[in-house]
Amino acid sequence: MNSPSPSTGLAMAKSIEQVVTDNTAESEKLRTLSPAIVSALWGSGLMQWMNPAVAGGVEPGYAELIETWIELARQDGSAGWIGIANFPSTAFAAAYLPDQGFEEVFTANDNRITMGGQFFPNGTGAKVEGGYTVSGAWNFGSGTGHSEYVVGGFIPLYDGEMKIGDDGLPEMFVAVFPRDEITFTDNWHVQGLKGTGSYDYNAQEVFVPEHRIFPLFTREAKRGGHMYNLGVMPLTACGHAAWALGVSRSMLDDVVQLAKDKTRMGDPTTLANKQTFQRNMAHHEAMWRAAKLLVEQTFGDVEKQTASGAELTPLMRAEMRMAATYATEASREIVQWAHLAAGTSAIREGSRLERAFRDLYTGTQHAFINEKTYIDAAQVMLGIIEDSPGL
Repeated sequence: MNSPSPSTGLAMAKSIEQVVTDNTAESEKLRTLSPAIVSALWGSGLMQWMNPAVAGGVEPGYAELIETWIELARQDGSAGWIGIANFPSTAFAAAYLPDQGFEEVFTANDNRITMGGQFFPNGTGAKVEGGYTVSGAWNFGSGTGHSEYVVGGFIPLYDGEMKIGDDGLPEMFVAVFPRDEITFTDNWHVQGLKGTGSYDYNAQEVFVPEHRIFPLFTREAKRGGHMYNLGVMPLTACGHAAWALGVSRSMLDDVVQLAKDKTRMGDPTTLANKQTFQRNMAHHEAMWRAAKLLVEQTFGDVEKQTASGAELTPLMRAEMRMAATYATEASREIVQWAHLAAGTSAIREGSRLERAFRDLYTGTQHAFINEKTYIDAAQVMLGIIEDSPGL
């Protein structure tokens, strides 16, 4: 880990709060992150912060990642989602691309590039001399509204056939496309996370050289420290957990402040003086703290063990995914309570409470933290299966 201090990312995130707050409505209107927020992310250093040092980053560890992602999501769900979409996507490419690809994408652009898109292999790539001819259609390309490069997961084909590994799964790669080689079909008209620019897009027989391709499940970083040797899945899980905790934190904070001033129709005193509110506030605050502690401890323990040379085991991966899914479900329960407790204040379009509620419920629809994660984790813990590709 090469981070100057454990609070570097958090300080960066706090430095842009006013810009984020002032421009959240604009992001929702544009359906992609506002230029002002994008500029602030670059100006603060956050857009490169997660990269390997050679790509302009500081290589933050899990503790710093978690607190920074929570802070960004607390400020605004869409800005926070960009933090767990663009930042890791760019960092993965910086860590895993072959040297020629790294020089073309990062070095030649002074490391000032942003990457977004979908890693799931919704495409295929016919092997040809020097690379692959890739075709595919991807949904939910988070952050592609302001990305210079777009990623797309694909399954390579050799003379029309997949190559199946010892684990019974086909090879899966990630292609890095310059933006102008992608066709955007948009379709980002949604309930929440409106400002993320998570557009649908496709590619039709686009040649991608081998140096702009890396294996989806690689754990062999070509650049950067031990965190990048954990692979895509653990860092993605950590991001989802921290994002949900950040959005639910914003609703807890806002409903507590509201309760001190709000008297609901027919009540003799403020919401804060109602014992039912007091009980439920304490309960949900405890739930939030417990979920945060679980995430910090689980990911922190894995980082400590693997940094000391331990192998990343299926059980470790199961525990991280379980913690991420629990934090998301706990956050969903918290925002449901906060929404109900706030009454009509939570339904006013454009309020933080209203936006956070929409964002959280949209974010929890993501397949990465659905109930199958619990099932896969439980089967590993019970010894029913040795491993699961879903983890």
